[in-house]
Amino acid sequence: MTLKTKTITVFGGTGFLGRHIIWQLAKTGANIRVATRVPQRAYFLRPAGGVGQIVPIGCDVNNDQSVAVALAGADMAVNLIGVLFESGKSSFKRMHVEAAERIARSCKFANVQLLIHLSALGASSESSSEYSR
Repeated sequence: MTLKTKTITVFGGTGFLGRHIIWQLAKTGANIRVATRVPQRAYFLRPAGGVGQIVPIGCDVNNDQSVAVALAGADMAVNLIGVLFESGKSSFKRMHVEAAERIARSCKFANVQLLIHLSALGASSESSSEYSR
């Protein structure tokens, strides 16, 4: 599949899975935006593509406007955001539920053609583990 004319916004692209997914997407020729709280942390991904192909952009997934800006003009989006431990404002509910809902709503509003959401394996509202819930 050629994605040379496509723009893909990746949320959570600096994590373990994100870096590998971005490296593979770069091979397709897609333009990739890495939406992250601290864009400088995504600079290591830029050499995976051609000049200007991978662009880190600042994004607060807890803010509707910030997510909308990250998705403006995107053809596709990938949500890889997840936290293993709650810390400060990064609660499981806020990151795994509210941010995911915000990204999905924003994708619909921005006419994003495809949203891929990757969740933790074994996630269930009935799980005895708070993380898996």
